[in-house]
Amino acid sequence: MSKKLRKPVKKHTDFTEKILKILSQSPNKVFNYKQIAAKLEVDDTQSRNQIIKDLKLLSSKKSIDETEPGKYSLTVNSPDYYEGTIDMTSRKTAYFVSPDFEDDVFIPTNNLNKALDGDKVKIYVYNRRRGKKPEGEVIEIIERKKTDFVGVIDIQKNFAFVSTANPKMYTDIFIPKEKYGEAENGDVVLVHIEDWPAKADSPFGTVIKVLGKPGEHNTEIHAILAEYGLPYDFPVEVEAYAQKIDTSIEASEIANRRDMRDTLTFTIDPKDAKDFDDALSFKKLENGNYEIGIHIADVSYYLQEGTILDEEAYQRGTSVYLVDRVVPMLPEVLSNFACSLRPNEEKYTFSAVFEITNDAKLVNQWFGRTVIYSDQRFAYEEAQYIIETKDNTIPEEISITGAAYVVPDEIVAATLKLDELAKIFRRKRMADGAISFDKVEVKFNLNEEGEPTGVYFKTSKDANHLIEEFMLLANKKVAEYIGKQKKTFVYRIHDEPNEDKLINLQTVISKFGYSINFKTKGDISKSLNSLLTAVQGKKEQNLVDTLTIRTMSKAKYSTENIGHYGLAFDYYSHFTSPIRRYPDVMVHRLLQYYLDGGKSVDQEVYEEKCVHASNMENLATSAERDSIKYMQVKYMQDHQNEEFVGVISGVTEWGIYVEIVSNKCEGMCRIREIKDDYYTFDDKQYALVGEVSGNILQLGDEVIVKVKNADLVKKQLDFSFIRKNE
Repeated sequence: MSKKLRKPVKKHTDFTEKILKILSQSPNKVFNYKQIAAKLEVDDTQSRNQIIKDLKLLSSKKSIDETEPGKYSLTVNSPDYYEGTIDMTSRKTAYFVSPDFEDDVFIPTNNLNKALDGDKVKIYVYNRRRGKKPEGEVIEIIERKKTDFVGVIDIQKNFAFVSTANPKMYTDIFIPKEKYGEAENGDVVLVHIEDWPAKADSPFGTVIKVLGKPGEHNTEIHAILAEYGLPYDFPVEVEAYAQKIDTSIEASEIANRRDMRDTLTFTIDPKDAKDFDDALSFKKLENGNYEIGIHIADVSYYLQEGTILDEEAYQRGTSVYLVDRVVPMLPEVLSNFACSLRPNEEKYTFSAVFEITNDAKLVNQWFGRTVIYSDQRFAYEEAQYIIETKDNTIPEEISITGAAYVVPDEIVAATLKLDELAKIFRRKRMADGAISFDKVEVKFNLNEEGEPTGVYFKTSKDANHLIEEFMLLANKKVAEYIGKQKKTFVYRIHDEPNEDKLINLQTVISKFGYSINFKTKGDISKSLNSLLTAVQGKKEQNLVDTLTIRTMSKAKYSTENIGHYGLAFDYYSHFTSPIRRYPDVMVHRLLQYYLDGGKSVDQEVYEEKCVHASNMENLATSAERDSIKYMQVKYMQDHQNEEFVGVISGVTEWGIYVEIVSNKCEGMCRIREIKDDYYTFDDKQYALVGEVSGNILQLGDEVIVKVKNADLVKKQLDFSFIRKNE
């Protein structure tokens, strides 16, 4: 007797995540179960019943709202929804960064829903169950981080696409024919995203500026500025306003200030500096102490609040120092002339004047507006020569002018005493736990066309430290003066280092025989200083310096004072560079307001200004870094047949990063192109290991490489691996 065949039992499908996805894609719409079933393309009774059950379940959990019987919409305030920022990877996936999560939430590509790197978004979080890593889906883009992008235009018959070199920008931008203007195929352009239609794969944009041909020097420099939304010239009306400012020194204004024109005063700056915003004055008092003035350009006297000039300076936030040019915060009439403390000229200044004993103890302090006369302009090299030789004749090879000259004895004596006092200040700072970062800076010799002809390294010497210590003193004491009054102020703050990053640093430096003492905050500081001293002149110096800096929190501006970890100061501000930093202008204004007896200002207003200033500083730093990378690639284009000794500065599963010892240029050797063995990545050793030979390529190893490719547009160097340098 044959058995009757039973129909297979259909497994119940859990539709909850798919329902949430449908509702999240239309957060303002209401759906019933039939509409959701249609969206899911199911029409059998069992599936429909399951959708009804899942809707009831989600509603009971408050993940969705039942707005009226049988009708559902997204619950905006569900505990599974969070606001934060998108951090794209180069693999078209992303992480969601929010203080609500200790670990970042993974966002797969198909859950980005048109969000781009840096966007502020709302996401729904899945997999909250124990043991499962949370994943998210973007349900709302709250605010785009940026809508202007730099890229190369590819023009077709009736439309164009712009593709960017940014590995975190995972889509190109569609440009209708009528919106690319005079751009020609292959041009570098600045494009503005106007819309991203629901069913479109790419956002729609319009070309707002043609920057030039790829690889041309000015094109690439302007592209760097445009990428970060930084201007490279001033609006006509701002320049016109600046030109009309009365920059003469008036007797009526001098009467309102402390007159220090008869006190010995001089500046020490880089030899190529054009704006001098700080000067030192020196006077020996009858009681044997010294009166030392730190005089800062009184930018706030010329930069009146509420003017178009002030608004432009605030928006810029900072000057930008690219390898071949400065993009100033203020028009040249102010930055290089009226506010610049040039030699043999009277200038309005804002000053911090201290009475200091022979062993560098502070006896008295005074803050206020002054007028000064600079007797001498030194380059760092000239001041350094005096410190090292005690000689008052500057030789022609060091002289700014190219001719030997004699420095007055009183200026030589002042320089030597200031150096002596600065060294005492520095020793005390280090004893208090300050960290000494004297990282080598890469500089380029440029010809008249801005082409790199050579590389040199800039290191800090005694003359640099002399200026640094007195600027730090002024910044610290101004912040302390206001901070102890508990009034709203603009502080420069720096949090303690990230412990996880310190542990990672320990892992790397242990390979070179160094270690960090984690017992106390003071022990960490001391061991970091010992580490930075120990690596000086060694092949691993730049690697260790860089990794140590990366363990540090970013310094920023804030009205909430938490002190400055790196400097070991309880109070710190920026008072000394108002020509190139807007926060210093704010500090000058607030200091004068409080000196005049003003009440504490609105903290919320100034915190917003601090956030803006920190953001602009970060953009400027990124642009400066990109310009150095660009110049390094440009320099290496002319050295493609040469072999270089390099140090492995990074190891990943796709290859090794190598930094050339002689010029600090960094590039990649891809793992598939290291031909002497088959290498695999060992994440425990931070190394590539050869499967046959057992050969190890790890951080700090010396290798020989050649330039394989130098991509100016991507600012990227690819190296060919020659051999390990035994």
